[in-house]
Amino acid sequence: MEGYLRTAVLLAGLTALFIGIGYGLGGQQGMVIAFLVACGTNLWAWWSSDRVVLGMHNAEPIAPESAPRLYQMVQGLAQRAGLPMPALYVIHEDQPNAFATGRNPENAAVAVNTGLLDLMSEAEIAGVVAHELAHIKHRDTLLMTITATLAGAIGMLAQFGFLFGGRDQEGRRSPFGPIGALLLMVVGPVAAMLVQMAISRSREYEADRLGAEICGDPRWLASGLSKLEQYKHGRVNQAAEANPASAHMFIINPLSGLRLDSLFTTHPPTEERVRRLLAMAPPARGGWPAAPAAPRRAAVPDASPWSSQGRRNPWG
Repeated sequence: MEGYLRTAVLLAGLTALFIGIGYGLGGQQGMVIAFLVACGTNLWAWWSSDRVVLGMHNAEPIAPESAPRLYQMVQGLAQRAGLPMPALYVIHEDQPNAFATGRNPENAAVAVNTGLLDLMSEAEIAGVVAHELAHIKHRDTLLMTITATLAGAIGMLAQFGFLFGGRDQEGRRSPFGPIGALLLMVVGPVAAMLVQMAISRSREYEADRLGAEICGDPRWLASGLSKLEQYKHGRVNQAAEANPASAHMFIINPLSGLRLDSLFTTHPPTEERVRRLLAMAPPARGGWPAAPAAPRRAAVPDASPWSSQGRRNPWG
C-alpha cells in the first residue's frame, strides 16, 4: 500500500510540474494550455500506448501454433495470476529482455526478445514473464506509459517556451521573469525525468514480489534477473537506444550507457532486487532450484515470426 501511495504522490507531482511550467512560461493562459495538453496526452496514452510502444521496437505477434510451448507457459502463468491471456510478441534483439504494455489486463501484451528465449532456461523465462504479468495485474503498464508521456510533454513544453522566449501568445513575459523562465526550461525536464525514474523504481520492486508469487519460486526470477544483467553487456539494443523514453518499461534497463544513461537509471540495482527475492525464498540446500532443460531447437513453422529472420525456433 505504501508503494501505491508513493506512486500516486509522484504522479500527481509530475502533473503539477507540467502545469506549473505552463504557468511559469505563459502565465494563466499557459497554465490552462498545459492542463489541456496534459489531459490530451494522457487520453492518447491510455488509448494507443500499446500499439505505439510495440511499433517502436518492431515487435511481431506470436501465434499459438508458432511457439506452442511458450504460449502454454504464458497461459498457465496468466491463469495463476487471475489474468486474461495477454497478446504475445517477439522482438528480434540479441539482448535478453522483456516488457509488458497495454491500458488494462483485457488489452495487454507481453513482448520478449529473442535473446531472452535463446539464453535463458524455461524456469528463468517463467520468472521474467511472471514479473511482466505482475505489472499488468498492478496496471503499471498504463501508469508507466502516462508517466513517460507526461515527461516527454514537459520536455516539449520547455522547448516551445524557449522558442517563444518565455512569452505567452499576447507577448507578455513569464510571471517569473526571463531568468526564471530560462531556469524552468532547463530544470523542468530534468525534474520530470527524476520523478519518472522514482515511479519506475518503486513499481519494479512491487512487480518482483508479485511475480515471484505468480511463478511459484522467487529464485526463478532472481536467477533470471542475474542472467539478464550479465548478458545485456556487449549487446546493444538498437531500438531502445533510438527510443530511450521506453527504457523504463523493460524488466532490465536496455540502454548501454553510451550517452548519460548511467546518470539517470530507471531501474533499482539488480543486486538489491535479487537480494529481496532470495529473502522471500524458502531455505535451500544450495544453488538455484532445478530448472527444466533448455528448449530443443525445433524446425520453424512457415507461420512463425522466426522464419523471416532465418533463425530456428526454440519453442516449437
